[in-house]
Amino acid sequence: MADLPHPRRLFELGPHNGAHRVAIRAGISVGVPLLILWGIGHVELALYSTFGAFVSFYARSHSHLIRARLQTGVAIGMVGAVSIGAAVSLSEHREWLVLPATAVYAAVITGAAQRFAWKPTGALFPVFALTATASIPGGMTDALLAAATAAASASFALLVGVAGLARPSTRAFERRARASASPIQPDRLRARDAIVGGILVGVAGLIPTTFGLDYPYWAMVAAAAALATSGPDEQLVRAGHRLTGTVAGVAVAWLIMAVDLPPLATIAAICVLQMCAELFVVRNYGLALVFVTPLALVMLDFAHPQPDLSLLWARVLETAIGVAVVIAAALLWRSTRRPPRSE
Repeated sequence: MADLPHPRRLFELGPHNGAHRVAIRAGISVGVPLLILWGIGHVELALYSTFGAFVSFYARSHSHLIRARLQTGVAIGMVGAVSIGAAVSLSEHREWLVLPATAVYAAVITGAAQRFAWKPTGALFPVFALTATASIPGGMTDALLAAATAAASASFALLVGVAGLARPSTRAFERRARASASPIQPDRLRARDAIVGGILVGVAGLIPTTFGLDYPYWAMVAAAAALATSGPDEQLVRAGHRLTGTVAGVAVAWLIMAVDLPPLATIAAICVLQMCAELFVVRNYGLALVFVTPLALVMLDFAHPQPDLSLLWARVLETAIGVAVVIAAALLWRSTRRPPRSE
């Protein structure tokens, strides 16, 4: 078996590549809907609003119209994830129903990401949306409101993504870019990878559910995140990023949540964390998680207040479970690969 990836890869930092523009779009897409929900007194819908805003994370380097086309597909996937999760949440057996639902949807979204060249790849954000939504019990009205809120927020994110077209200079640049651009090449559809990925996400959720842990979806999200790369070596690096970044991010979350911020300050913190995450997510995924982890925890606590220590502990423990599932699968994959034939 070939050598494992060197630990220094956990600390490599990629180029900036205009990440500040993506960060600004993401901050606006997340922050404005949250302010509206706070203003009308419905912060309990903040989680679904943020899931819709996740659309802004995609197609970060494309021109406006291509971005709009790609993000429209992502929006359908995100709203679908919230809708399925809301439907699952209606059942008394939601903690078990969410496992096959997420496994199947993760496989479908992974295939869609390959087919339509979504970047970032994989099913991380839809898995997060589906599983977190499914974990919140509610009635039919709550389910409809969740789906509608996600759809409205995703629509706003789409508008933010093309807002630059309001400037004549941008429209002129867009015309030149379209004339010279090469068509987007989707990844080759690897049905086996999509199916195996869905199964691993389901297994990651099955373990904490079987042992009665409180937040099994963190394990499923961690597995989906580590699987959002191609090849076992990249998955091992991503798994390492996920675990180390989560541990550091939980410490940051504890500091923020210990202050007991008022609603407007909490919304501001969520926006800042989101923008910081987008500045680093392509450059170093582990560093981005130092901001992503408190973002997710603060956002969840903002919409549905929970005991801080149990939430933080669950994030570390169940992330470790999801990461362990992917590491085991990646090592097994590496051990079964044939070494290159020497001439």
